[in-house]
Formats: sequence, C-alpha cells, structure tokens
Amino acid sequence: MKYGQTASSEQMTFLDDEHTTQRKRATMPIYRVTLVREGKIPTYESRIRCSASAHTVLQEYLADTDREHFVILMLDQKNQVIGINTVGVGSLNASIVHPREVYKPAILSNCAALILGHNHPSGDPQPSKEDRAITQRLKEAGALLGINVLDHLVIGAEGKYFSFADENML
Repeated sequence: MKYGQTASSEQMTFLDDEHTTQRKRATMPIYRVTLVREGKIPTYESRIRCSASAHTVLQEYLADTDREHFVILMLDQKNQVIGINTVGVGSLNASIVHPREVYKPAILSNCAALILGHNHPSGDPQPSKEDRAITQRLKEAGALLGINVLDHLVIGAEGKYFSFADENML
C-alpha cells in the first residue's frame, strides 16, 4: 500500500467511529436585564415644555460637577420625565459617548423621547464639533429605534446654556 492510501476496512472503521461519537453538550447563560432606580432629585419641572425647563432640570442635576457628564432625560409620550441617566463621565473637556450606552436605559425605561445634555466645566456652553457630530449620530440612532431626540443642551456656567433645538441644529 502506498503512502496516503488506506485499506477499505480501515477507512470504514474510521467513519463508523465518527458517527457514533456523541456531541458534547454546551451550556448557554441566561440573563435578566433590569433598570434600577438609584434615587430621586427634587424638581419643579416634571414636564418638559421647552429648552428652558430642560435646562432647569439639567442644571440642578449637574450642579457642582468638576468633570464633563453626559446625561439623558427620558420622557414619556407627554414629555413627562421618566428618569435621568448619567451615560458617561469624562475628563475636564471630553466625554466619550456611544449610542448603545445612550439607548440602553432609554429602551429599558420604555421612553418615547430623549433630551440629551452635558456640561462644559469650562463654563462656555458653545458646542464643539464633536458635540455636533454625536448629536447627529444619536438622532439617527434614535430614528432607527423609534425614540425621538427632542434636544441636546450644553450646560455652561452662570445659567448659560446652548440648545440644539432652539438653534435649529437638530
């Protein structure tokens, strides 16, 4: 017999062994995803009617933060605030935000709409080009999911803020 050839009886034995070997059972994890309420903040603005009322809520929530915080206000069909979620905490001048981290709590809370917000610890509320890009990206992601982005507010110092909706940039 030449190299690489097998006798037909050897080949049949090999094939028989292959079919009789039992497959190993694997396990698959089961997950439960929940949304946990961590607390409450007092507010006079439970229903968001304009950028000024959203600013009031965000200003109170972001008061005394020394780094950039990106948060979302989750709203129901009537623009009542369901909750606030801090999506990310950045450095003095940047915060990394990804759509999946923004929309995870939004989906779990069954919200109809979002208002995005973040602070600029420098005090200047003018949006950067990165702020504009993430706003557009989050708006497009929301359109796919059926969750409207109503506004994105940049909170500055001394009561100043920038509203993307007020400036027709949404």
